[in-house]
Amino acid sequence: MFGIWGHEDAAQIAYYGLHSLQHRGQEGAGIVVNNGKELKVHKDIGLVNDVFGQRVLEELKGKSAIGHVRYTTAGGRGYENIQPLLFRSMTGGISVAHNGNLTNAYGLKHQLESQGSIFQTTSDSEVLVHLIKRSAYVNLEDAFKSALSMIKGAYAFLVMTENKLMVALDPSGIRPLSLGKLGEAYVVASETCAFDTIGADYIRDVKPGELIVISDEGLHSEMFSTSNARSMCGMEYIYFSRPDSDINQMNIHTARKNLGKQLALEAPADADVVTGVPDSSISAAIGYAEESGIPYELGLIKNRYVGRTFIQPSQTLREQGVKMKLSPVRGVVEGKRVVMVDDSIVRGTTIRRIVKLLREAGAKEIHVRISAPPIKNPCYYGIDMKTKEELIAANHSIEEIKEEVGADSIAFISIDGMLKALESDGEGIGSGHCLACFTGKYPTEIYNNSPSEHVRKYNEHV
Repeated sequence: MFGIWGHEDAAQIAYYGLHSLQHRGQEGAGIVVNNGKELKVHKDIGLVNDVFGQRVLEELKGKSAIGHVRYTTAGGRGYENIQPLLFRSMTGGISVAHNGNLTNAYGLKHQLESQGSIFQTTSDSEVLVHLIKRSAYVNLEDAFKSALSMIKGAYAFLVMTENKLMVALDPSGIRPLSLGKLGEAYVVASETCAFDTIGADYIRDVKPGELIVISDEGLHSEMFSTSNARSMCGMEYIYFSRPDSDINQMNIHTARKNLGKQLALEAPADADVVTGVPDSSISAAIGYAEESGIPYELGLIKNRYVGRTFIQPSQTLREQGVKMKLSPVRGVVEGKRVVMVDDSIVRGTTIRRIVKLLREAGAKEIHVRISAPPIKNPCYYGIDMKTKEELIAANHSIEEIKEEVGADSIAFISIDGMLKALESDGEGIGSGHCLACFTGKYPTEIYNNSPSEHVRKYNEHV
């Protein structure tokens, strides 16, 4: 997610910003540009490079823009759900981009539809716009704050009209969002790596519960909610974010190296080489090698023209993607005892295939080391892990997982070890990280996944 206000080449800058954030979503991409009189959108299914050619960008004229790359965790995968969403009314246009998941979206949709709203998408993000437009407040910022007070879950929002850009982060700060400046223009991005790509200066992270309003008059900030203790998603450090990004003033590559070093202390292995699964596990593998004294080698090669298998929209595509994505280096692993470091195990299918590839390349032993604790609980905040049934660690012991994936040994970093590596105070929720997928302790209220249960729980609260 990326936004910019006050630049002559807003759409082009947004394109480069989205390109640097492509790892966060590969199903679709879109940009809404604002010329001061109207909002104009271009979006489509596919990667940023596929959706935006030079001719398209030249037609998106304006001094402000918001953009989004889609990774589906709520709603369908059709064109209509690609963001930013754009709506027009008699009072002007309004566009929204959202990173996260609203846990009470079903209940709110039920309420809004009973009051006459007709939804154009199946995205939970559309709820926000309906709440804004149905608000009793005439002032847009007051209406936005009123809408934010009604929604629960994880959200980083960019909302743009013809005369302002509004930025909001949920009171728990579950998803990353940063503020920067490019010349006189303000920029906002899900990760700081986007600032490096466009040459912007990082100013600060957006605070949990903060509303920022940017217009031609400048920037105004206020708290729309009492901030909770920050609960940044632990998987941002482990998997999602790019190594050159910083979260909470901590570099992601450094964080992952620390995780690898701690993992080596907790789960040593008698081996000849250490290798990592490209790309998100390389930093942890380097850390493991440095701490253990076992040499790091490039045992797996990634096909650079295949995307991230975990965020493919179906399990069949994930499995096919692994076959296309990775190749073992026989000259490195043949006859060797290999420590293979990966960032996490969700369903177990990807790592099973990788272990098989290394076996076929002649690896003598394969010792799997995971730089995340076992994932035993669903995520309701924007990661595609919806049920316990699909999580291998929720249904199998460590020994059973070892057998399932075909490794000679397997070990996960401990929760305390992970917190130590991330320089936390070690007290879990309230210490700066959301660890719900590991611990089952969620920082916000959680609603059942079934629409009827959302409606029932909503009705109980009104």
